[in-house]
Amino acid sequence: MNNIEKYLPHLLELRKRLIHCLIAYGLVLLPLLLFSSELYHLIAQPILKTLPQGGFLIATEVTSPFTSPLKLALFTALAIIIPYCLFHAWAFISPALYFHEKRTLFPILFFSSTLFYSGMAFAHFVVCPLALSFFIHIAPKGVTVMTDMSHYLDFILMLYFAFGISFQVPIITFVLIRLGITSIETLKKQRPYIIVGAFIIGMILTPPDVVSQCLLAIPLLGLFESGLLLAKWFLPKKGEMLKQY
Repeated sequence: MNNIEKYLPHLLELRKRLIHCLIAYGLVLLPLLLFSSELYHLIAQPILKTLPQGGFLIATEVTSPFTSPLKLALFTALAIIIPYCLFHAWAFISPALYFHEKRTLFPILFFSSTLFYSGMAFAHFVVCPLALSFFIHIAPKGVTVMTDMSHYLDFILMLYFAFGISFQVPIITFVLIRLGITSIETLKKQRPYIIVGAFIIGMILTPPDVVSQCLLAIPLLGLFESGLLLAKWFLPKKGEMLKQY
């Protein structure tokens, strides 16, 4: 009973913050549902601009005109409230952290959100037009490309998620070095394996084509090098790093 009473205030605090996040999700989701068709039209711009004249998206299932915009609204609302959820996560755990841990963790949470949105933006404005243009223009002669709207949404959401997560590489690299799990010198020596791993990750996270794989793997390598630079510039020397713990 004593243990339950000890952790009960923390559980109630966690419950309160989860409820706040759910309420925020609902408040953001409601207007997105009302304008879900317009939202889908906005997301469809990369392929609509790439299709040949007279090309358009089609719905091969009866429910697709309803379920695809709904799915997009659900995903968009979740993506929008990520910083709000991270704020509540920070507010919940920060009282238990030391000063130097707070000083390290808070910027990481901020830049993590920024990098996630940057990855999604990179996927939308750079990767999608290039990948879609490649697929559409390699269609055999006599084949008219008319993509199903639900399949297109699955394709583009996969890219958004893959690039949003992959853009966390600088943060992951920085944290691993910050915690002393590895070092800048060790990661530099492992660079050939990391290059191979980047292309494997690109193959796993993106649709099964070489273009998308390369468009993810190459930025991954650049982000990895950025993580090394951040660690070199902002972290203390090896001996000083461990003293803080």
